[in-house]
Amino acid sequence: MKNKLIKTATVWLLFLFIFQGCQAQNKKGNKLNNEFKYTNHLITEQSPYLLQHAHNPVEWYPWSKEAFETARKEDKPIFLSIGYYTCHWCHVMEHESFEDPEVARVMNNTFVCIKVDREERPDLDNVYMKVSRLLTGSGGWPLTIIMTPDKKPFFAGTYILKHSMHNRIGLVELTEKVGELWKTDRAQLLKSANQITEALLETPSGKGEKLPGVKMLDEAYKTLRTRYDYRYGGFSDAPKFPSPHNLIFLLRYWHRTGNETALAMAEKTLQEMYRGGMYDHIGFGFHRYSTDSKWFVPHFEKMLYDQAMLILAYTEAYDATKKLQYKIIAEEIISYVQRDMTSPLGGFYSAEDADSEGEEGKFYTWTWNELQTSLTPEEFNFVKEVFNISETGNFRHEVSMESSGSNVLAMNAVPQVLAERLQMSLPEFYKQLNSVRSKLFKIRENRVHPNKDDKILTDWNGLMIAALAKAGRSFGKHEFTDAAEKSAEFIYQKMFRDNRLMHRFRGNHLAINANSDDYSYLIFGLINLYETTFKPEYLSKAVKLQKVLTENFWDEKENAFYFTSLDNSDTFLRTKEFYDGALPSSNSMIFTDLQLLNKLTADNKYEDFSFKLAKTYSAYLEGSPTAATFFLTGLDFYLGPTSEIVIADVNNDKNKNEFLSKLSEYYAPRKVILYFGDENQKRALEKVVPFISAYDVIRNQPTAFVCKNFNCNLPTNNPDTMIKELKK
Repeated sequence: MKNKLIKTATVWLLFLFIFQGCQAQNKKGNKLNNEFKYTNHLITEQSPYLLQHAHNPVEWYPWSKEAFETARKEDKPIFLSIGYYTCHWCHVMEHESFEDPEVARVMNNTFVCIKVDREERPDLDNVYMKVSRLLTGSGGWPLTIIMTPDKKPFFAGTYILKHSMHNRIGLVELTEKVGELWKTDRAQLLKSANQITEALLETPSGKGEKLPGVKMLDEAYKTLRTRYDYRYGGFSDAPKFPSPHNLIFLLRYWHRTGNETALAMAEKTLQEMYRGGMYDHIGFGFHRYSTDSKWFVPHFEKMLYDQAMLILAYTEAYDATKKLQYKIIAEEIISYVQRDMTSPLGGFYSAEDADSEGEEGKFYTWTWNELQTSLTPEEFNFVKEVFNISETGNFRHEVSMESSGSNVLAMNAVPQVLAERLQMSLPEFYKQLNSVRSKLFKIRENRVHPNKDDKILTDWNGLMIAALAKAGRSFGKHEFTDAAEKSAEFIYQKMFRDNRLMHRFRGNHLAINANSDDYSYLIFGLINLYETTFKPEYLSKAVKLQKVLTENFWDEKENAFYFTSLDNSDTFLRTKEFYDGALPSSNSMIFTDLQLLNKLTADNKYEDFSFKLAKTYSAYLEGSPTAATFFLTGLDFYLGPTSEIVIADVNNDKNKNEFLSKLSEYYAPRKVILYFGDENQKRALEKVVPFISAYDVIRNQPTAFVCKNFNCNLPTNNPDTMIKELKK
């Protein structure tokens, strides 16, 4: 079927030479003037990305019944453009084409045009990205789809030039050609659309027959080792993405096997990412990805989900090694999120742009003269030694490769090495570094800031809740835990409509039914909140959300979870996501959630779903286990051995409990902890974990019960004895 499809597509679509695979940020900010010649149907939307296009001469519609009814009424195909607010090439295409009245005239005459924010509608993006990969072998944003009024696609591409050039068809010529074919040979276009739709609907089942074992973990490690860049860290040449779930997997694999190479790969990557220009050394937080293999020149946008996943990775590295640097980095990322990405209501904003004043990276880069005049001679000499700056600038424009005259600040070596070169102790080095950074930060704050995408998404907030809760637990920082709790409170107060979880909140406007990412990421956040605060309500909420997820998203035929719920009717296809990209797929996250809920509650239904989902994954990942390393962290937990720890206290103060203190010092990623400090907390916990009624303090002292895969040892009042039992 696919060969036939490709042959048909080749006949009718080879004239469409489209540049593929573009990724990422924003070239142009909001218009500065208040007078607009054009206004289209996006003007009433809430998405900052859609509002950015609301004054294009292209007659954009949001994804809506009105748009498709108009297409049928006017007998036009649909031009669908999917992007996001901090997407560089999305805004290049807008500036080149969608703001051009002549291009808009041709498009408006030929198409009904629809704009979609992929972060608001990941369900639509998932479907049409599959179309792009099927037809072209690649994908990216802006994603360009041309389809029939009944949503069946017959063309896919990404960034398209305004006019044809270098054997690539331009948007004007593409529009004219499609318009001609729609009038003269529509039957063939419709045939192609039907064949493409059939190919997508006929996706073979991934239902597996065997349960994956330790061999899959070993194969994933070997693949990562083969792809590993021993010079700079990471697992590709260029561009390089952080992929924190790869690093968390390697840390867990090291813990399971004692393989020191796995630990070294994770540590070097974490250290090299931090010292590179991909990290914002002045205001903290990570940029989206590196354009080179050295982590040196980033795409400058900052995404909330990257910060959350990297906090998890650096915190895990600290837990595993107890190296202070990883704690410092995680805390710096958190300080950026709390300063720049936190709503007064408690939720977290989505992203910050790459550009300001029409230039990529202008906010983040520095000229030699700026640094020299801003700092004392001693401070400037320190900056020259620490950061890779030059008089002519080290930042080259991605397209022209010409020097911008500006410098990306990237450390010449890791902090320990720099301190030695400067003949300073590490604390002295950090003191001087922080002094210089503070001065430069105050100067930078007076610049024109990049635009902020201030919509609040449930899934990304769920990840940040998990990250803050884990960091609060590992570092003993109550303020991190408080921020996680405030976000959870915000979601429960603002992100539900008629008792149903929703996806997006902005401007006091709630919209879009939650998808499986929203449920699974929030469940992950709530479980982490429970294991940090030990408030039973968080575990109770996680259990209730998992019940809704199972009832509305589970596919009994394929034994996996759909991305959208049963009542989704917006697309012709309900997708299932298995492969981890920048974020864990929903099925990877759900698998991990199921492991944790099973061990925390001893409810076998979670084990049953885990068993089925693991078998499904065995089929999808055969030959390519690194396609879902977050699933593999769940598989590591599933394969065990796991430890279930119940701590009964008499003091009702978890912060002074010696058992919890000892546990925070010991890296045991395959464990869960239940805790109660008095009878009220115990009774509340019993509603979710009935077996807890059998546990109580011994000799009226704090008591620990250590079980391995539900086989329990004798209770102990000695924290050291508890740790010995864990180490067995």
